[in-house]
Amino acid sequence: MRKYHFKIITLVLCGLTTFNLSCQTNPTKQETNTNTNMENKVTKTEAEWKKELTTEQYYVLREKGTERPFTSALNNFYEAGTYVCAGCGTELFTSTQKFDGHCGWPSFDGELGGGDRIKKIKDFSHGMIRTEIVCSNCNGHLGHVFDDGPTASGLRYCVNGLSLNFKKKED
Repeated sequence: MRKYHFKIITLVLCGLTTFNLSCQTNPTKQETNTNTNMENKVTKTEAEWKKELTTEQYYVLREKGTERPFTSALNNFYEAGTYVCAGCGTELFTSTQKFDGHCGWPSFDGELGGGDRIKKIKDFSHGMIRTEIVCSNCNGHLGHVFDDGPTASGLRYCVNGLSLNFKKKED
């Protein structure tokens, strides 16, 4: 019995040490894209952002917050058109890229522009290693991208609906 407790304590301590080291080795986010076209084009003061965005949009886009799952009007929305950044209007996704990710947030299997509209940043927050996605035009936080998508791309861009606006396809 004593041997069993020792193994559990050892495993817990190793796990905590690994978690602590992963958080401390690089506590900041690191950009993974090096495309020179990803310079911030929209520069506004925080006061300007607060004036233009709703409180909820500001929390998500500027403070890197997350909306509650299954609350976005865009989650189960499937009209034809384009999804644009709510901060600057940059076109990011099309309705043909959208699918039901069953995760509570709008999900897409790709992005517009061949990778120049969305910047990918290694995210070490909350004890996880993820890839944050931000608008390359205004640096607005969109969500995260994962490699567990069910479509041919294998990607799931899990996006806060508050960070998007929808432009209906014109007939």
